[in-house]
Amino acid sequence: MSSSQKALLLELKGLQEEPMEGFAITLVDESDLYNWEVAIFGPPNTLYEGGYFKAQMKFPKDYPYSPPTFRFLTKMWHPNIYENGDVCISILHPPVDDPQSGELPSERWNPTQSVRTILLSVISLLNEPNTFSPANVDASVMYRKWRDSKGRDKEYAQIIRKQVMATKTEADKDGVRVPMTLAEYCVKTKLAPKDNSSDMMFDDLYDEDIEEEEEDVEFCDDDDSGNES
Repeated sequence: MSSSQKALLLELKGLQEEPMEGFAITLVDESDLYNWEVAIFGPPNTLYEGGYFKAQMKFPKDYPYSPPTFRFLTKMWHPNIYENGDVCISILHPPVDDPQSGELPSERWNPTQSVRTILLSVISLLNEPNTFSPANVDASVMYRKWRDSKGRDKEYAQIIRKQVMATKTEADKDGVRVPMTLAEYCVKTKLAPKDNSSDMMFDDLYDEDIEEEEEDVEFCDDDDSGNES
């Protein structure tokens, strides 16, 4: 198992054992740690309330040194989401110095980031779009009209609510009960894996660690015996 697989497996187990509010995580294929499926529940008291949004995260082989990609599978109308569903957010941009981007290097990806910080950034972006460098210019213009008019210009809100309503069909199909109240939203959702493959992989990781520890002990013993002679 590579170092990136070990890192991803540990993050996956952590998210399954201690889920984040408003998210559910599974593997697209239990044998592939580099491709995750993310379910995002729209936060109460926002335009996205009651929504069930599906996305995929794809991780590079050198994770966590390079960032994953995050693509919504659900149709989204948002200033920072491209038409194909790709999310445009600083934390997912490679850690290079690009003065033309308007981003500080500290805002970009670095190996101390994690899936948790990405998900928190995405949910924050949904509620507070960045209109300075939009991926969808039309959505950005419409959002600013809605925001600046304090909701009197309803076009943006109407599109979002229509998309939210459309996700109910997908939730019913997946057998998912979408949280509607704050109390329900704050209950951390735990999804059982599709099979026990991830548990088996975690067992393999544990076995590898034990073997490494045993090798270290043998090395020390050899060293000690050499000193005694």
